[in-house]
Amino acid sequence: MTSATPPRPAFIPSLAYKDNRAAIAWLQNAFGFEPCEVLTDAAGNIAHAEMTYGDGIVMIGTEWADWTRSPASLGGKNTQRIHVRIDRGIDEHYAHARQAGAKIVMEPADQFYGHRTYIAADLEGHYWTFSQPVRDVSKQEMEKTTGLKFERLS
Repeated sequence: MTSATPPRPAFIPSLAYKDNRAAIAWLQNAFGFEPCEVLTDAAGNIAHAEMTYGDGIVMIGTEWADWTRSPASLGGKNTQRIHVRIDRGIDEHYAHARQAGAKIVMEPADQFYGHRTYIAADLEGHYWTFSQPVRDVSKQEMEKTTGLKFERLS
């Protein structure tokens, strides 16, 4: 039996928004995410949505339970951030996100591990790190640069 459902990653983050309809539109415009699944109730409210970027998926929900809240409902506090890998064009992605209203938390910068990254907050205060590999870095170079010991455990 063949399934029409594309393969799904083992981990799919899920974010709560006060206004998930506005969040979907904003994430599409500012970050280039694409809606791939939207479930609505009889009144037309979005009960659940999923968006893709590359081979990644993020669920976009509402504050549907006492334990799930948007940073906008918590004075901007975050307990996580999403890390998105970009294949190319990180500086253009950054410029577009800034122009679309993303709050830039960290300007684009080359990192010790060989990626160029920036951090942006979305319309309700979720933090997103965008990262593009720009050069190969050896374990020895990372250790020398940071003073930390790197070991692969798997």
